[in-house]
Amino acid sequence: MTSPRDLDIVLFGATGFTGGLVARYLAEHAPEGLRWALAGRSLSRLEAVRDDLDAAGVELLQADVHDSSSLAALAARARVVITTVGPYLEYGEPLVKACAEAGTDYVDLTGEPEFVDRMFVKHDATARANGARIVHACGFDSIPHDLGAFFTVRELAAGGEITGPLTMKGVVRSNATFSGGTFHSALGQMSRPREMAAASRERRALEERPKGRTSRPALASFSWRSLGRDSELGYWLLPLPTIDPFIVARSGRALEAYGPAFTYSHFAGTKTLRYAVVGVVGVGALALAMQVPPLRAKLGERVKQGTGPSEGRREKSWFTVDFVAESGGRKIHTKVSGGDPGYTETAKMLAESALCLAFDTLPETSGSVTTAVAMGDALLDRLQAAGIRFEVIDASQVAVS
Repeated sequence: MTSPRDLDIVLFGATGFTGGLVARYLAEHAPEGLRWALAGRSLSRLEAVRDDLDAAGVELLQADVHDSSSLAALAARARVVITTVGPYLEYGEPLVKACAEAGTDYVDLTGEPEFVDRMFVKHDATARANGARIVHACGFDSIPHDLGAFFTVRELAAGGEITGPLTMKGVVRSNATFSGGTFHSALGQMSRPREMAAASRERRALEERPKGRTSRPALASFSWRSLGRDSELGYWLLPLPTIDPFIVARSGRALEAYGPAFTYSHFAGTKTLRYAVVGVVGVGALALAMQVPPLRAKLGERVKQGTGPSEGRREKSWFTVDFVAESGGRKIHTKVSGGDPGYTETAKMLAESALCLAFDTLPETSGSVTTAVAMGDALLDRLQAAGIRFEVIDASQVAVS
């Protein structure tokens, strides 16, 4: 017989590619005395993961997204649940529901806007009532962008309170590849533009807005017409149609430090125009193909879920996100950087987010919240200690005149 909340963290999906990386990170970096468990459908596969980790003391829990009672039992025992089981739009809601109802903190690595919006509409009120923190996008989507913007605002505000409009751009660069799970999530998003728009409208109708303040993403279409060269950073910029600018803007709405009028723009950056054009053509062709079911199915068959880049390929991968922010005649340039973004660093970010929720002193929050709102400085400190760099590149114009 187990007592309530006898587990600090439960990892759901450890037998998948990214879930296995999260499990290894926890096994190698967890604090002494961490009470944690691996959960999934197959106990035999979980046993193989545990044996590979040489972590005999880690408990195994059998749970299935199609068995609500198993998820309820899992959520009742855990302080924090990590899930890597995607695509989240297909598999994610039952665990969000279980955690919201149990008052259990929840983290995932989704980059699916429709899923995040629908979970807000359906389960935010329950999570708030029960004290659960539902924190989506705790991987490369969207921690480097959300906490990078948070860090930039903090450093800019060190030169004086932000009292006027604040504009910020984030520019992402990377040489990394992706896993089968990420690819299938992207296919699902691109095939559902109308559903995504409807979910966004439903969320906006329910979401509270700060009085006397605004915070919004500056969105532009992903097309060759949007291409432009940034003279300051020296990159060709192309607007990125990802969840990240929405997450950053939600943090801006919740945190007064972002000032009375915050606007965030999100871009991919390339050194040459040729690579930017190739990106536009490739994404455009993929988006069109997703509207044709036979083509969508064919593409899905070519990249299997549960697969990902080799360790050697991940070791050679890197990412950077440059931020340039301006307000009231003051300007700052910061950068977030690290290794392989989609897997090695995502596993680190997801695991440290769960550890942060479980053990750190944090602001009083509940419901659907961003990483910046829920964890802010505490998670920033953890990630810096874990090797992800947050640095000021140029603050020469920050000092108050």
